[in-house]
Amino acid sequence: MRQSGSRRIANAAVATITALALAVASVAPAAAQGSRIGFIRDAEIEGLLSDYATPILKAAGVGASAVHIYLVGSTSFNAFVADGRRIFVNSGVLMQADTPNEVIGVLAHETGHIAGGHLARIRDSMRTAQAIAFLGMMLGAGAMAAGAVSGDFSTGAQAGQALMLGSQHAATRSFLSYRRGEEAAADRSAINYLNATGQSSKGMLTTFASLADQSFLSAKYADPYAQSHPMPRDRVANLEKLAKESPYFDKKDPPALQARHDLARAKLSGYLEHPSSVARRYPRSDTSLPAQYARAISQMRTGDYRGALSSVDKLIAANPNYPYFWELKGDILVKSGRPRDSISSYQKAISLAPNPGLIQVGLGIAMISANDQGILDEGIRQLNAGLQREPDYAPGYRYLAIGYGRAGRVPDAELATAQEHFTRGDYEMAHRFAQRAKQGLAAGSPAWLRADDILSYKPPKT
Repeated sequence: MRQSGSRRIANAAVATITALALAVASVAPAAAQGSRIGFIRDAEIEGLLSDYATPILKAAGVGASAVHIYLVGSTSFNAFVADGRRIFVNSGVLMQADTPNEVIGVLAHETGHIAGGHLARIRDSMRTAQAIAFLGMMLGAGAMAAGAVSGDFSTGAQAGQALMLGSQHAATRSFLSYRRGEEAAADRSAINYLNATGQSSKGMLTTFASLADQSFLSAKYADPYAQSHPMPRDRVANLEKLAKESPYFDKKDPPALQARHDLARAKLSGYLEHPSSVARRYPRSDTSLPAQYARAISQMRTGDYRGALSSVDKLIAANPNYPYFWELKGDILVKSGRPRDSISSYQKAISLAPNPGLIQVGLGIAMISANDQGILDEGIRQLNAGLQREPDYAPGYRYLAIGYGRAGRVPDAELATAQEHFTRGDYEMAHRFAQRAKQGLAAGSPAWLRADDILSYKPPKT
């Protein structure tokens, strides 16, 4: 029985080591699978997040083009980094933040992790923690063996178990202590970046104070040395001192930026929340543009296309140069079964949008959906132009394949299907269609080379 119990403790030690290893190592593979997490692709919101982050990234000495921000379709408040070049932001961060400055503070904190190389250093810390735990396991096994040789197995087993459990405890505490230090360092770096860009750190302080209030009861009796982040109240106290030393502490967000922020929040509410929740958040008595925006989207989602079109036309009348109102009108017309009528709305949106790649894909989808041979080639052209700007947008490849199929260009359709599967992470199907496409494409042509690249790709081992 004691031998069996010792084995269980040894297994527990191995499990602890494995858990430490997976805590960070699992972030990157999971983050790479967009279909599992549920990313939101939207030109308006992605452009806003980019405008929030670019000055911060420059202040941190991180190339803005080297970091990609992903919007995750979750209404919980969370953000994290992966592999030093990707920031993941839950839609809940935008929805719960009253001001742009609050979101910018979150992005500044995550940029602190990237600039500090924390992810790589956390892995080093985990390796140290694993070594401590492993050493304890070996010493514990040695004590057990010594007890068995001396004939005093009971004493040896007890000593061995104590060594094993003690080493696990030390390893875990060492790793968590390191994590807390990195979180505190990211907080300090964030305030430095905000100061360097002439922005207030009040939003960052507001965010962490709100999180501290939410976690008050759970944190009240928590062991501060068993946490991966600093204790909420201590964290806020430290941040408050640094934040209030800034000459920019009371600086407000520019009104135009606040207006874009309010529209983005309304858009997310319209798409993600139940219509009753949208109605409570934006009642009919609220005649602001964000409220009208949220209600128009909610109407579209519930199938009230006539009401949605009426609402979006009022938005366009109020602000005819805002590209995303025109994009929404195009979306409503497509969903209501009028893709041919949506074309002019998408074209207007493309003419106004600073980064129209996703809208171009929408235009191409509308043209393919119209099933009109007269605009088929233009639909294919628009899809290719949009996907050149947004090569990771899988739905675009599906419609590109349909377009090529209708045009009788079967090898190109098979290549587009391969690209869709590849973008979704289904490498087996991507290889299958790429092989078929390659057989029908001219050797050495750009399309043939793309098919060959897919066939040559070796997915990372997870």
